[in-house]
Amino acid sequence: MEHLVRVYNEKDRQTLEWLRRHVGDAAFAAAVARCAGPGKPYLSAVCRQLGVKTPEFRLPRRQGPSPVAEQSLATIRRILAVRVAATIASPVV
Repeated sequence: MEHLVRVYNEKDRQTLEWLRRHVGDAAFAAAVARCAGPGKPYLSAVCRQLGVKTPEFRLPRRQGPSPVAEQSLATIRRILAVRVAATIASPVV
């Protein structure tokens, strides 16, 4: 059913699974069909069509920063260090 709606993250996946268990696939697909507009609807629009409010899902917290975040921060620090060094080498008068 993920192919029918916009699913961006783990919370959306949990919401989709809850909806499928709570209302069933047929009712879910019918609600998606009733959503107006081009493209896939958001899960919130489908919930409004069904008249349901989803429970709050607890997502596991990350233990530490991701490797991608660490790499991005390292790149930013290098860029800033070069700019600071250039400013010290040729101060503005």
